[in-house]
Amino acid sequence: MNDTKLETIEEIERFLKGSDRHEFAVEGGEEKKKWIESILIKFSYLRLKRREKGIVREYIRKVTGYSRAQAQRLIGEYRRDGEIRKKRKPGRKSEFQRKYSDRDIELLAKTDELHGGLSGPATKRILEREWTVYGKGEYENISRISISHLYNLRRSTRYGATATRYTKTKPSVSRIGVRARPDPQGKPGHIRIDSVHQGDLEGEKGVYHINIVDEVTQWEFVASVKRISEFHLLPVLKEMPDQFPFRILGFHSDNGSEFVNRQVADLLNRMLIKFTKSRPRHSGDNGLVETKNGAVVRKQMGYNHIPGDWAQAINQFYREYFNPYINFHRPCFFPVSVVDRKGKIRKTYPYEEVKTPYEKLKSLPKAETYLRDGTTFETLDAIASQMSDNEFAERMVNARFDLFSKIKLSTPKQGSSG
Repeated sequence: MNDTKLETIEEIERFLKGSDRHEFAVEGGEEKKKWIESILIKFSYLRLKRREKGIVREYIRKVTGYSRAQAQRLIGEYRRDGEIRKKRKPGRKSEFQRKYSDRDIELLAKTDELHGGLSGPATKRILEREWTVYGKGEYENISRISISHLYNLRRSTRYGATATRYTKTKPSVSRIGVRARPDPQGKPGHIRIDSVHQGDLEGEKGVYHINIVDEVTQWEFVASVKRISEFHLLPVLKEMPDQFPFRILGFHSDNGSEFVNRQVADLLNRMLIKFTKSRPRHSGDNGLVETKNGAVVRKQMGYNHIPGDWAQAINQFYREYFNPYINFHRPCFFPVSVVDRKGKIRKTYPYEEVKTPYEKLKSLPKAETYLRDGTTFETLDAIASQMSDNEFAERMVNARFDLFSKIKLSTPKQGSSG
């Protein structure tokens, strides 16, 4: 383009008014940017007065056909960078390398399926244990995932394509037991107990699950009985001390008559176990075991009716598969009390305290002093390391499937739930 005749701001102003007729041919975006930059340099645009700058801007717009905003943007680039940026070469869109492969996502989905979709921290702990404790090499990469990104992967398309996925007791007034909240003072052996009913169907009573949880370690023992009566309950309570690796010191229940009765009190007294029961208007006194009723028992056994005659078969499933699974292979949250700036005590749940009940037991100071006679950590370690978390969970899930298949065949009206 030939604009050499325009040497001053006055000549540009006359050109804009139409007194001089010059023909310009600026074609192409890059040519226009190059020409604009040459004009800004030629007339020392940055040193011009305000009115003179306006004349140059109008001249640029007239010749290039740019809008006011387009021209101002290019001049702004020149003012900021000393030049007008040229067009960048087209390039490929950045493709970031994926940190977690489809195989990693499949391992996460498998773990969720086997354990029933636990919380993010509990699931991460299992993935870590598969790698660090049981030496499963395929879990090395996914075990390093952050908890927040774990939830992101659960929402991914690959995960979705891979994954398959209370009856209240009637309170009664009784002088048996002491109304008090359990105070274990950091020592295992203070257990809480509650019952879970599997429902009635056409007048037939369903099976009852007896859920017993230690306050400190969350070690859990689940049993099943045909009826809630002394005849069926007392054998479970007599078996109870043998199901915990530590000595039982305290026994706490709500005010249901299935536990608050003379027979249970006499049995506990002979075992030298202190008997306490929940206080009125203190729903949290037995909150731990009630939480476990939903998060553990109901999650595995469902809500549908199961005839009471299946109590023995369910007990065998609990003893061989389910109880070892929840104590050695299913991580739990353990709260830590902290004092905030206002002096109030509140509970936090740090990731470092997501442990299995057995890990929690071993982490207690002088843990060996709480073990029952004849029980050693060497023996318990052998049980814990016999299978990885996922291997044992898969074994448990298969056994549960077989159990419910048999129940479904025997009760065609209802079917199984699990």
